[in-house]
Amino acid sequence: MSDASATPDHDAEVDVDAERMLRVAQGDQQALREIIEHWQGPLINFFYRSLRSVEASEDLAQTVFIRIYRAADRYQPTAKFSTYLFHIARRILINEYRRQSRKPLDAVDPAELHASTPGTDKIRMMELEEAFAQAVENLPENQRSAILLLKQQQLSYEEIAKALDASESAVKSWIHRARQKLKEELADFYQPE
Repeated sequence: MSDASATPDHDAEVDVDAERMLRVAQGDQQALREIIEHWQGPLINFFYRSLRSVEASEDLAQTVFIRIYRAADRYQPTAKFSTYLFHIARRILINEYRRQSRKPLDAVDPAELHASTPGTDKIRMMELEEAFAQAVENLPENQRSAILLLKQQQLSYEEIAKALDASESAVKSWIHRARQKLKEELADFYQPE
C-alpha cells in the first residue's frame, strides 16, 4: 500500500510547476518567484550552450519569465510545465538568432585564452570546450535544440517533440544527426595537422 501512496506524491511533485503557474494566473507572486528560482539555472544553461554568452543567456531567461507571466491567464496544463517553458525558450532563441544574424558576433582571440590559463591540461580543456561549443553552434537549429533539451534539460523524446512542435520520430532523427555531426566535428578537432 505504501507503493500506491508514493505514486500520487511523485506525480504531484512532477506537476508542481504547472500548479504554480495556475497560481500565477490568480495573481500569486510567490508562485512566480518559485518558478523563477527553480527554472532560472536550467534556462540560462540552455541559452548559454547556443549563445556562449552568460549576459545574453540571462537576458533571454528573463524574457522567458516575462512571457510566461504575461501568458499566465491563458496557460493550460496540457503537457509538463518544462515542455511549455522550453517551447517558449526555443522561440525566443530563434528570434535571438535572427537578431544576431544582422550583426557580427564578438570573437575571442585564442592567444588571450592561452596567455591567461597556465597548464597544458587546462588549455586543452578550454580548446575542447571551444570546439564543442562551436560544433553545437554549427548544428541546424532543430538539431541543436533537440540535443540540448535531451542532454541539458533531460527531457524525454516525447517532451522534446511537444516543445519543438515535431513528431517523436523527427526528434529522434535530429538527435541522431546531431550526435553524428558532433562526433565528426570533434574528431576533426583532434586529428593531427
